[in-house]
Amino acid sequence: MTKEFQQHITSNFPFLKNKKCLLTISGGIDSVVLAYLCKTANIDFALAHCNFNLRGEESDGDESFVRNLAKQLEVKLFVENFNTKAFAKDQQLSIQLAARKLRYEWFFDLAEKNNIEYICTAHHLNDSFETYLINTSRGTGIQGLTGIPEVNGKIIRPLLPFTRAQILQYAQKKQIKWREDSSNASDKYLRNKIRHHITPVLEEENENLLQNFYKTQQYLKDTANLLEDYTTLLFSKLVKEINGDYYLNVTNLKNTPNTKAVIYQLLHPFGFTAWEDVNNLLEAQSGKQVFSNTHRLIRDREVLILSKLNIQENQVIKIEEGQTHIKWDNKQILVKNVNTLEDFSQNIAYLSAQKISYPLTLRKWQAGDRFQPFGMKGKKKISDFLKDEKLSAIEKENTWVLLSNEEIAWVVGHRSDHRFKIEPNTTTIIKLTLTYEK
Repeated sequence: MTKEFQQHITSNFPFLKNKKCLLTISGGIDSVVLAYLCKTANIDFALAHCNFNLRGEESDGDESFVRNLAKQLEVKLFVENFNTKAFAKDQQLSIQLAARKLRYEWFFDLAEKNNIEYICTAHHLNDSFETYLINTSRGTGIQGLTGIPEVNGKIIRPLLPFTRAQILQYAQKKQIKWREDSSNASDKYLRNKIRHHITPVLEEENENLLQNFYKTQQYLKDTANLLEDYTTLLFSKLVKEINGDYYLNVTNLKNTPNTKAVIYQLLHPFGFTAWEDVNNLLEAQSGKQVFSNTHRLIRDREVLILSKLNIQENQVIKIEEGQTHIKWDNKQILVKNVNTLEDFSQNIAYLSAQKISYPLTLRKWQAGDRFQPFGMKGKKKISDFLKDEKLSAIEKENTWVLLSNEEIAWVVGHRSDHRFKIEPNTTTIIKLTLTYEK
């Protein structure tokens, strides 16, 4: 296995030869074998061990074992102790999810503080097969069928082509010691049930089960890559981005073959799961909407508008005299004192410095807000003004106003207020420019 591992690294992870890695180690056979293999491959790595304090003396024994292993391999070791039960209770998470959240947050923090490029985990082919079965049983798209990815950002998994049997054989041949986690023998968790009762039965029927699964995985990954390329092409044709929101023309969607599959491919990265409700938007009235945890999809006339949920709906920003840059969400206002009117657009407002009072207030418009649109004699409701401007539902919701002494001086990005206009005797002109981050 030593030769196969080194060939695998050379072919698929050549960058590891010149980078520093953080190898996550529990003390179990998989991570211990990975540590020995990385040592023989001359990979520069440090070890990171989490003591979750869930198994009493057994957890402390794992930590002691890993400390001795680090000395034996002559590598740096990081150890962190967690009060996992208390964290799980506080965050209302299962013990498994709490431990996962704790360890990965710590791993990424360690990597950042120590200039470590990659985090290596010891997942192997059996783990990937178990993940495939779990995802299949719960319902999944093609990505869920490809098992555990070998590379996921900073996380790499160099043992994925190797089976648990190969790892055990290597450990026995090299007389490597490891720790047994007593919880692995329990059938409390679904993964253990699959490991103990399903995979062995399937392997009895087909001794090449995992090798064939690995080949199938490669085919599925190629198909997933092809689908991703096609989705990127469709996105460019069907989706228009305006100020950070995405607009999907309903007619174009309906005229695209395999509409439901296309909608899934376009929208599943945004966390949607209620696909029947999403598809029903194609026939819904304006105003109908569907939410994910992070985004909202709303039917607005002949388009579907995808926007990120605003968690600071009542955000209020104060602008002090002398401020030149005000940034929020994906927007920015540049403030500049000028002597003449330079250029004109909806995203630019000119106000008389003599008519405003600091601090100015920036907030979203509210029901009942009124202002005097530039060039008009009387006041008008903001809601009526935005309706006349024929803004979409999302554009209306994302409209902000700038106030001076509780009076609206500018409907940001649309119209300034006549009461703050430039007069012949104006000595200082304030120019406000709205820009959007891409």
